[in-house]
Formats: sequence, C-alpha cells, structure tokens
Amino acid sequence: MKFNPDADLDTSGVEDTRGSGGGGRGGLPGGVIPVGGGIGGIILLVVILLLNGGLPGGGGSDEPAAQNTAAGNLGSCKKGTDLQSNSNCRFVFYQNSIQSFWASELPRRGKKYTPAAMRVFDGSVNTGCGPATSAVGPFYCPPDKRVYLDIGFFQTLQTDLGARGGEFAEAYVVAHEYGHHIQNLYGILDRIKTRNGPTSDSVRSELQADCLAGVWTNHATTVPGKNGKPLITDLTQDDIARGLDAAASVGDDRIQQKTQGQVTPESFSHGTAAQRMKWFKAGMDSGDMNSCDTWSARTL
Repeated sequence: MKFNPDADLDTSGVEDTRGSGGGGRGGLPGGVIPVGGGIGGIILLVVILLLNGGLPGGGGSDEPAAQNTAAGNLGSCKKGTDLQSNSNCRFVFYQNSIQSFWASELPRRGKKYTPAAMRVFDGSVNTGCGPATSAVGPFYCPPDKRVYLDIGFFQTLQTDLGARGGEFAEAYVVAHEYGHHIQNLYGILDRIKTRNGPTSDSVRSELQADCLAGVWTNHATTVPGKNGKPLITDLTQDDIARGLDAAASVGDDRIQQKTQGQVTPESFSHGTAAQRMKWFKAGMDSGDMNSCDTWSARTL
C-alpha cells in the first residue's frame, strides 16, 4: 500500500484523544449484543463487540473530547510527508480517503452525505451510545455519527485472532465502520430487529458494511485529497489478500471455534469467514453500492 507524499491531509474529522484520560469507565455501548458471551479470557475482551456497528443509543453522553496535543498525535498529520516522522498518520490517510469517496459518491446518487468524525482513543471513551473501553474494538455509534478506534486493536487482531495484519487490513476495518455510517444515513440500521442467527438482520448489516468497504477499495487509488491529488497511489495483490484475510479472521465461525471450541450458527451476529470475504469481494469487484443488497439476498 503506497501513500502519496504530495497529498494534503485533512484532520478536521479526526479526533485524537489518546493520553487525555478519555472518559467512560467500564460498560459497553448501550443495547449492544455481545459476541461469544460467557467465554472468559483475553479474546473475549476483543471480540465482545468486534467490528460491531448499528449500535442503538445507550443513554450515554457525548462529551467534548480532550484533544491529544503530543507531538505524535494525528492532528499533526497535515502533509503526506508527515508519515515519515509519524507512522500513525496512515490512519488519517485511511479516514480521508474513505470519507472523501463517500462524500462524492452519495451526492452522485442523489443522497446528501453527512460527515462522520473518527475518534481515536485509548483506555476508555464516552460516546453517544454510552461509555466504552478499548475492549470493545472498533465501532460506529449512530447517535453521534462517529467511528471509534483504538489503534492497539490491530496488534490484537494479529496476535489473538490470527490475522496477517498490515496497512490494508487496518484500512479495511476503518472502511467497514464507515460502511455502517453509510447505512445510518440511509436508515438501514433502523431495520435491525433480529440480532442473532445465520440470516439475522445483524448478520445482513455486517456483511453489507463489508461490501461497502469493498466498494471504497475499488476506487481507493483514485480518491483525491484536499489538493486534488490521490491519497493512496497503489494497492497490491498482497494488500488485497491481507484485507480479505482480516475479514475472514473476524468471521463468527472463526471466532467461536477459537473461543468456544465449537461453532454455533444460532448465535452468529456478523457472518462467517467465507461470507465476510464474499461480500467484501463483491463490493471490491463491482465498485458499485448496488451490489451490496444483503437484505434481499437469499443466499448470504
């Protein structure tokens, strides 16, 4: 994955609160159904809400975030060349590219796009869905229209869930969460009534978010930054393979086999490894949102 050193980065939608104390003690975004409930150990802490979107409001407060002012914070990522001194600037590249794509794509389809900030935190955070800790993994909160991300999650994705990792695996996760934002803008998240089972609304929602991440992937190397120059200049086959691998590693069957020692389809909430790869690839191959109708699909 290659980033354009000549790109201008926009940090107006990136909130870096790492080291600021965050807020929110314990708890989870309200109304969220945990994955793999009842299983102890560190993996449960990671997968309990792994890549979970469509969170109903939990009555929490969305307090103003204290910005991290340290030299390595994401707010200092103004130019593509800043990546040389701060490798975490890659997350600003991801966010800028994904949001820029949807900000252009939705109006082309007659739909207004409302920006969604990405809040990077560590430890704990207050959200419009309630207080959350790093244990929940990346998630999207509809009431405050934000993507929440603890960068440390990606190491756990490799060490505990067996993913190969890499930059594009990270980009896939961020794109998946922004896929939930697109669903929110279309009112799709309001359709989630059934939370568990192989054909549940939750599974259909998660697979659609995977597909929408794939749609962005198809266009990723042409999406311009603030100065009109592409943000991402190259995606290799290895990058794509790592994205597909990340999608597979968070499949319900993979997680359940690892945490429970058996697969129980009646408790699925995100889809199997094969399904997650299938729908991510469907969006990537077509580059078209119309290919992401998991709600009408008879076979997921």
